[in-house]
Amino acid sequence: MRRTIVQTLAAAAILAASALFAIEAAGQAPAAVALTGEPAQIKKLLEQKFQGANIGSVVKNPALGLYEVQFDEQLVYTDAKASFVIVGNVYDTATKKNLTEAKQREFNRVAFDSLPLDLAFKRVKGNGQRKIAIFSDADCPFCAKLEKTLKDIDNVTIYTFLYPIDQLHPDSARKSRMIWCSPDVVKAWDAFFESGALPKNNGDCDNPVVKTASLGQKLRVSATPTLIFADGSIVPGALSAEQLEREIKQGETEAAKLAAAKSK
Repeated sequence: MRRTIVQTLAAAAILAASALFAIEAAGQAPAAVALTGEPAQIKKLLEQKFQGANIGSVVKNPALGLYEVQFDEQLVYTDAKASFVIVGNVYDTATKKNLTEAKQREFNRVAFDSLPLDLAFKRVKGNGQRKIAIFSDADCPFCAKLEKTLKDIDNVTIYTFLYPIDQLHPDSARKSRMIWCSPDVVKAWDAFFESGALPKNNGDCDNPVVKTASLGQKLRVSATPTLIFADGSIVPGALSAEQLEREIKQGETEAAKLAAAKSK
């Protein structure tokens, strides 16, 4: 199991705050923290203090007077000297938006076009102009819930990666292989979620289940279903139809912006 930052901090005997809220009362901004270091220096300091931790991006947030740091799988905050680390969510009190969550999504983005889509099976609904990718476990009840929701979503191309989580569903890998080895993977997948019926084969054809497991680990997919939208945003959970439509729309809009910026 991957170590969490809380465990890392505890092991290093560092006391981390459980939450941080951006409070702007009567139009006053939070007190600024004097910043004297550069992102590269902060990264070096944190790597020295937390040996073995994966320190990614370090970005200054002027509004908070802190640096946002990608620490293992979490976004945390630190000062210019890396003398303390704050773990938790920052909210904009005016919009009630979770700023930490939004930034975390930016950090975790992947290039959708870089996904090995040959490891997934494809479903095209309506004109198929929009796109999403899903890591799904055949025996996951939340995946079953998402499949029902997808019936109400149109004009989208869905790439599904078979991602059995053995620790939770020990028979899912076998079922995934059988579904993949069916002459019609989409039909077999739909039939399984509708009635539990499995194709009549031994699941011994050339299949991507092992490669998909490696891909999921690389992308830090730890739960199913996990969705990837057009802009590369990674969102876990069985979203409702309303949430799914909102995320698809946002993903397409952000993907267009990213493409336009890249072409300049």
